[in-house]
Amino acid sequence: MAGTKVPESVLVVIHTPDLRVLLLERADHPGFWQSVTGSKERADEPLAQTCRREVLEETGIDTAAHELTDWQLVNRYEIYAHWRHRYPDGVTHNTEHVFGLRVPEALPVTIAPREHLRYEWLPWEQAAERCFSWSNAEAIRQLPARAGQVATR
Repeated sequence: MAGTKVPESVLVVIHTPDLRVLLLERADHPGFWQSVTGSKERADEPLAQTCRREVLEETGIDTAAHELTDWQLVNRYEIYAHWRHRYPDGVTHNTEHVFGLRVPEALPVTIAPREHLRYEWLPWEQAAERCFSWSNAEAIRQLPARAGQVATR
């Protein structure tokens, strides 16, 4: 039986002013670290609403209390074969919209135990290296420029 998941999602890079980035370790794939990500619940759900819902569900952080920015960056990629059953028959690709969420400091996080095992706040360079997703790593590598800071390596 085919799934009903909408093949359009958000990726939210949560970061502090000094460019520490929040990463979450997936419960279904230990060792796979990522930013907050999630699909629209329905095709007409506004992207900012998807961000708010996913960030709140996965971290307990309310985007309304912080600075959420649409980076106007869209990635299209092939859905991993082992996750395709979640989508309607014939759907092989997902469209991902990247957002940034600036918080004032490394906030305490309440993880969703069925989704994630643990979290860490890391300097952006380390966070980019730890991500299993190329689009997530690339988004984090863009953080210094998007935050108006010079990248140091």
